[in-house]
Amino acid sequence: MRKDSKSLFINFLFYIVLSNSSLFCTNRYPIVLVHGFIGWGPEEMGGYPYWGGNLDFKKYLESFGFEVFTVSVGPVSSNWERSVETFYQIKGGQVDYGKKHSDEWGIIQKPEGKYYSGLYPDWDHDHPLHFIGHSMGGQTIRMLAYQLTHSFHSDTIFKNVEENILMNFEHKGWIKSITTISAPHDGTTLSDIVSKTIPFLQNFIILGAVVETKFYDFDLQHWGFNRKKNESWINYYKRMRDHPSWNTKNICSWDLSVEGAKELNSFLIAQPDICYFSFTTSTTIENKKTGTQKPGKNTSLMLRTKSRLIGSKIIQLQDGTATDSLWFQNDGVVNTISQKGPTTGENGADPLVYYDSSKSVIPGQWYNMGKIKMDHWKIIGQGKLAAEEEEFLLTLYLDHCKRLWGLPN
Repeated sequence: MRKDSKSLFINFLFYIVLSNSSLFCTNRYPIVLVHGFIGWGPEEMGGYPYWGGNLDFKKYLESFGFEVFTVSVGPVSSNWERSVETFYQIKGGQVDYGKKHSDEWGIIQKPEGKYYSGLYPDWDHDHPLHFIGHSMGGQTIRMLAYQLTHSFHSDTIFKNVEENILMNFEHKGWIKSITTISAPHDGTTLSDIVSKTIPFLQNFIILGAVVETKFYDFDLQHWGFNRKKNESWINYYKRMRDHPSWNTKNICSWDLSVEGAKELNSFLIAQPDICYFSFTTSTTIENKKTGTQKPGKNTSLMLRTKSRLIGSKIIQLQDGTATDSLWFQNDGVVNTISQKGPTTGENGADPLVYYDSSKSVIPGQWYNMGKIKMDHWKIIGQGKLAAEEEEFLLTLYLDHCKRLWGLPN
């Protein structure tokens, strides 16, 4: 990692200013990082960071005075459940997925062992947070904004209000900003392609060796089976494979699909008091003869097969329509067109503009930060990175966090 002396001096001045004067920043709210599909938290994978890998974005940002938290949510759970877990990990308390949701999907409402002291118990209207989500984490924090600003009934007949601190009343003003990175706002056609051709759990066989060392857990206690003491990977895998929850809509494969994302977009609309930012990624190259897209040389080897599938497959939707060639460009996991912001809900697209640093940020609309030529994993510091890529990523995250702290109260 290389930094010239001028860059170091400017960043040092930024840290001193923020540490000693309230005149030069309008908020210093903490920043929460939410991982995506098959992601992991800070205590998994032997402590190897999801956010940044060897670069460790959390530690790097903290060196400049930012207060940063990382959460660990279900890597294959639905966005509803991931959002609930995010809330309780930050605020503290017993995870409660809600009676109505739990009854509908046959899960444990308050799973044993999911009680948290809270990363930031002071979180409220007067102490809001900035959220940054990668991939499915972007959908998850949009779900959190929805859950925070609505109260929910525990049943459909008597309309009793849910009896937990997240769902029994509205918590407006708790989120200052939402930033999504390579997020499938309109879904990813990869989910439709893969889940319809091979058993869904096949995507996780590669994690078998990791699970065996207890460095990784699917975090599915609410399904009634966390990994038992001394249970082999094979037996654990068989129990997971045969569980009925895989065939419902209460699972990541539905939320990540084009149809599932459309359903989410119909009620996860932009909140008028939240600032929204999106970063898009792409590493594919257009075939001028066929109009399809193929992975470029900067696409990681492990993503190239997926990238070719996304870059050439048309998906037929339930309403009789289909995706088109605009969906071919991708980052190896998510279609680039889907990453800008939600556009497919029944109420139409959320307001979306391109970011202009000369203009003030208006809450309630999405600001697309432009397209980055990195694949789905490199954008969070995973994989083999050249020195200039490391430098780029550190600057990207630092500059954006400065931007978030520059938002007015």
